Amino acid sequence: MEPVSLPTGKGTLEDPEVLQHVPGHVIPILQREYDDFKTEATRFLDGGTEEDEFIKFRLKQGVYGQRQPDVQMIRCKLPFGGVTPEQLDKFADVVEKHAPLRKGHITTRQNVQIHHVPLLEAEKAIRELGQAGLSSREGCGNTMRNVTADPWAGVASDELFDLTPYAAAYVRYFVRHPTTQAMPRKVKTSFDGSPADRAISGIHDVAFRARVKEIDGAQVRGVQMLVGGGTSIMPRVAQELYEFVELDNGDYLKVTEAVMRVFDRQEWLRVNRARARIKVFVDKYGIDELRSQVEEELKGDWVAERDFSIEERVLEYDEEADAPSPRAEYGTPNGDLSEFERFRAANVAPQRQEGFVTVEVKITRGDLSPEQFRGLAALMREHSGPYARTTVQQNLVLRWVRPESVYDVWRALKALDLGAAGSREIDDVVSCPGTDSCKLGITSSMGLNKAIQERIESMRITDPLTRQIHIKMSGCPNGCGQHHLGAIGFYGASIKVGEHTIPAYIPHVGGVFEGGEVAFGQRLKLRLPAKRVPEAIERWVRHYEASRQEGETWGAFVARVGTGELEGLVKELSMPVEFGLETMSQFIDWNRDVPFQVIRGEGECAV
Repeated sequence: MEPVSLPTGKGTLEDPEVLQHVPGHVIPILQREYDDFKTEATRFLDGGTEEDEFIKFRLKQGVYGQRQPDVQMIRCKLPFGGVTPEQLDKFADVVEKHAPLRKGHITTRQNVQIHHVPLLEAEKAIRELGQAGLSSREGCGNTMRNVTADPWAGVASDELFDLTPYAAAYVRYFVRHPTTQAMPRKVKTSFDGSPADRAISGIHDVAFRARVKEIDGAQVRGVQMLVGGGTSIMPRVAQELYEFVELDNGDYLKVTEAVMRVFDRQEWLRVNRARARIKVFVDKYGIDELRSQVEEELKGDWVAERDFSIEERVLEYDEEADAPSPRAEYGTPNGDLSEFERFRAANVAPQRQEGFVTVEVKITRGDLSPEQFRGLAALMREHSGPYARTTVQQNLVLRWVRPESVYDVWRALKALDLGAAGSREIDDVVSCPGTDSCKLGITSSMGLNKAIQERIESMRITDPLTRQIHIKMSGCPNGCGQHHLGAIGFYGASIKVGEHTIPAYIPHVGGVFEGGEVAFGQRLKLRLPAKRVPEAIERWVRHYEASRQEGETWGAFVARVGTGELEGLVKELSMPVEFGLETMSQFIDWNRDVPFQVIRGEGECAV
C-alpha cells in the first residue's frame, strides 16, 4: 500500500527512475505500483479486502468504477496535455487490447480515459501505458488531479512567458506527496501565461497566471495565484490569494503546500465529501482568512524539512530543436479549395516563432479509435514537432508545423476522418460521457452531443458571429462537460409523467470562458425533454441571427433580451406529453432503445 513517510530531498518520494527531460515523461513511473495494484486487485476479488478500502487504493492509481458492473475506467494523466507519437501509439495498443468499445476519450481536463476495462485487465493496461511513460497515478481520488495548461504555451504570441517548465516542476513535486494523498477532496490546478487565459483559470481550485515584477532592479518571473474556483452544484470563480508569488525560488510550491496543509486539516469538510472542495472553505470563511492561515502555516517547522528548489524538476526541452526540417517538396491543393481554405482559416494559427504554425485537430466528442491514434502519431512524425497537446475542448493541437505542410496535414487528417474545420466553434460540441459509463450520469450526454452536432451541421451555419457560439453539456449537475461555461449549456435531469419518466436537460445561456473572462451562464426556468433540445437550439440560434443588433455577439444578445424571451421561444417544447405509442420516443434517451429510467449509483469522486 502507500508509503506514508515524509518525502526526502526534492519533496516527492525518491526512486531510481527519476525525472526524464523528455516531452510526455513528466510523472516518474514506479514499476512497484503496478505490482501492488495486481496484488491488491487479486486480494479484493478473493474477498480479502473491504470494498471501501480497495476503492481508495485503486483511485490513486487512476482506476475508477463505472455504472456498468465489473468494469473500470482508466484515467491517464497528461500533464498540460502533452503527448508524444510513441504515446499515441501506446494508447492505440491498449485501447485495442483492453477496451471493448475500441476508443479512447479526451476529457475537458486534457486527460485520456479508457472505458469498460475489467479489473484485472486494468492492471495490465496501466502497466502497458507505463512502458511509454504514461501515468494514471492520482488520476482519481482526493489527490492532486491532472495539471492543465494552455495548449499553445511556448508558441503563443500573446503569452508573457512559457509556464510549462514550472507546471512540470509542480506536477513532480506533488505527485505521490503524502500531504496530498487523502485530502478532504480533489484539487485541480491550471497554469496559463496568456491574457486570453485558455486554461480557464477561474474554475480551478488552484490556478497560476504568469506575471513579471521588478525586484531590486531585476525582472523576476512569478505568478498570480488564484484559489477556490469550481463548477458543479456550487459554481464559484477563483479568487486572488496572492497577486505575485515567485517561481524560480520555488515559492509557488511552498505556498501551494501551505494551502494544501490548511485544506487537509478541515475535518468538517470530510463530513460531506460532495461539498468539500477548497471553494467551500473560501465561501464560508473568505479568501482573507485563508491567506491568514496560509501565512501562519508558512511559519511551521515543516518548511525547513522540504527542498522547494525547482532546477531538477523543470522540464528542460527545446521543442524547436526537434521541429521538422524543410522538405524538398510539399503537396499543393488542386480543384475546389473551399473546404481546405475553411480548415486553414478555422484550425491553423501562426506561432510566435517565424516559419511555424499550429494545427488544431477537431476530435468529435473527444473520441479516438486505435486507427486514429496511430494515424495521428504517424502524421506527427512526418509533419510536426514531437509533442502535441490535448485541449480543454477535447481536441488536439499539433505544434511546430511548417505552413507549407498544412495541406498535407489536412489530407492526412481527412483520411482519418479528422479533417473537419471549426475547432472551438458552434459544431465543436463538448460533453462528458454521461450514462455511457459514469455512475452519476442521469442522461446520455454523448448521445445528445451527436444529435446536436448533426442538427448544427444540417443548418449550414456560415455567419461568423453565430459560429462563435459554444455548446457544452453534462449528463448530470456536476459539470464535467463544463455546461456552466457554455454560451449555450445543458445538464441532465428528468421530467416525471405519472409512472413514467422523460430524459430532460436544464439549459443555461450566456456562459463565458474566453478572452481572460470566466462567467457562469444563467439558468433558464424550464426543463427540455432530451429529444427536443436540438430544436430548441435551432430556435435560439435563428432568433439570434434575425434579431441581433449590428455586430452583437450571442453573449451581448442574451444580456440585452433577457432569459425570459429565450424561455418563451421554447416554452411549448418544455411541456411534457402523455405516455403512449405515438409519444414513446420522448421517453427514450438518445442512443438508447429502452424506456428511460433515472439510475444513479454512488460516485467515487468523493470517496
